[in-house]
Amino acid sequence: MKLNKKVKITLIVLGISIFGLFIFNKIKSDQNNKTQFKTGTAEKASLITTISASGTITSGSTTYITTGAIGTVNRVYVKNGDTVVKRQKLAELTLDDEAKETQTIAWSNYLNTLENVKTAQANRTAADIQMWKDRQAVLDAQAEYDNMKSGGWNPDTNAEYTYNEKAIVEKTLQLAKETFTTDEMKYNNSSVDISLANSKLSAALRSYQQVSSTIYAPVSGVLSNLILAEGVVLSDSSNSSITVSTGSDSSSNSQTVTSQNVGAIKNPGGQYQATLNLTEVDVTKIKSGQKVTLTMDAFPDHTLTGTVLAVNTSGNVNSNVTTYSVNVLLDNTDLDIYTNMAVSATIIVSVKDDVIVIPSTAIKTVNNISTVQILKDGIATSVEVLMKVMLLLLRLSTLLQPANQPVPEVIQAHFSEAVIWAAES
Repeated sequence: MKLNKKVKITLIVLGISIFGLFIFNKIKSDQNNKTQFKTGTAEKASLITTISASGTITSGSTTYITTGAIGTVNRVYVKNGDTVVKRQKLAELTLDDEAKETQTIAWSNYLNTLENVKTAQANRTAADIQMWKDRQAVLDAQAEYDNMKSGGWNPDTNAEYTYNEKAIVEKTLQLAKETFTTDEMKYNNSSVDISLANSKLSAALRSYQQVSSTIYAPVSGVLSNLILAEGVVLSDSSNSSITVSTGSDSSSNSQTVTSQNVGAIKNPGGQYQATLNLTEVDVTKIKSGQKVTLTMDAFPDHTLTGTVLAVNTSGNVNSNVTTYSVNVLLDNTDLDIYTNMAVSATIIVSVKDDVIVIPSTAIKTVNNISTVQILKDGIATSVEVLMKVMLLLLRLSTLLQPANQPVPEVIQAHFSEAVIWAAES
């Protein structure tokens, strides 16, 4: 009997222990299954929509110094870093025999075009004088015509006008008026003739300077990359060429001479332009005046800014793919940028203010319905997110996420659509 009593007590203790262990495990399981949350605050920000593109620098503030002269440098007047003005002397050369002949021909052409300018100016003066003579002829013919019509006699015959004399008076007045009109037109057009002659004179001067023993600055600015020094020989080994006029008619009297770059002049106030290539999907969103940020492999630590100038809507088709070019004017920069350098650009298409920003992990989408959870009186409640309901979004003072998913920081500059829900009225 004593053994049975001990067994009973042991069984009772064991049963209580098992029951207690069951209750403990259930409580612990319930606690483990309970989801813990972290909260994040919805904030307002600006939504910036951008389009990325790539391209190259197509024009800049650098003008290259070229010369077609062949010979030996005997004097240099400037050095790199100097500020020069247009047509300033940079260096002198001793030309070889062939180069001297080319220079003489170019100078002769310049003198011929200078004579043409003087002739055009003289022709304008002569046309002016002739126009005044024609005007007086009109007045004289009009006076005789009026005298005839009023019944006066012919002053040359002191008799009445005959039928033929009347016809002559009428035709003389008509001819005088037509002559005046023609010569007046010649006078008015003479200014165009002078402008054309001056244009040819400027072209002849440039041709002469290109082959002259004196090298001139083509523009004003800061000199750089000058390769001229006393004793340097300039030969005709360059692959580039220029056309030099050798007569009054440059279309039929010209010759081609070899040219080469001997330096560059940078305009400190000049601006660069870049050309970007966009797809037909993106180009429709681009307009003149939109802001652009640009980066360059040549200057990885710098970000440039600019503005869209124009969009070339003609497009370019290559392998059945159509691309459109966009011209961008860069803001002033001190960087030494060269043409054809590669650029990566971001075009700002639109900016929306007062946009509600929430972490992307707080948004749950089921059957195309997006919801977030809000904590109200300690209870998590799901609320549908509507793009055009601003008041609903403004109520989202706190957002819930599982504890094992940290709340990401709110992005302050560029956003992706995954973390943005616009508040539109």
